[in-house]
Amino acid sequence: MAFTVTDYDPKNIVVIVNGQRIDGFADGSFVSIERNEDSWSYAVGADGSCARARSRNISGTLTLTLMQTSKGNGILEALMIADDTTSQGQFAWAVADEKYTGLVSSGAAWIQKPATIEYGKEMNDRVWTITCAQILYANAFATKENDATPVPDLP
Repeated sequence: MAFTVTDYDPKNIVVIVNGQRIDGFADGSFVSIERNEDSWSYAVGADGSCARARSRNISGTLTLTLMQTSKGNGILEALMIADDTTSQGQFAWAVADEKYTGLVSSGAAWIQKPATIEYGKEMNDRVWTITCAQILYANAFATKENDATPVPDLP
């Protein structure tokens, strides 16, 4: 059996916000994408029978952690100011790994909370919280190029 090593390079992560590429990410985890609710809830009856209910809430949060010196801070701040002054700060975003085929995106998002501003002897990260009306996945969990998970035939 051949042993394969899969590569990951954080430089290949592309974040596009309102048509502009964001870079200057902080060290460590710099992009976090999470839906707000579980996809399903369930209940188990006294006799052990189980039923589940689908949640259609696919809203969520995109969190970006940028270096203090990142130009992305200015891009996000401009969107926040547009929303604060004119309520016109909604935008689309997408996150992808240039090496692979997966994509995560939202067509309607806004700055929920601006980054805390701290100054000190060393640089401080800027953590931006972005609320998303929906988070859509398109082969986002692929581990190599064209690694779509095949759907097994049902019996």
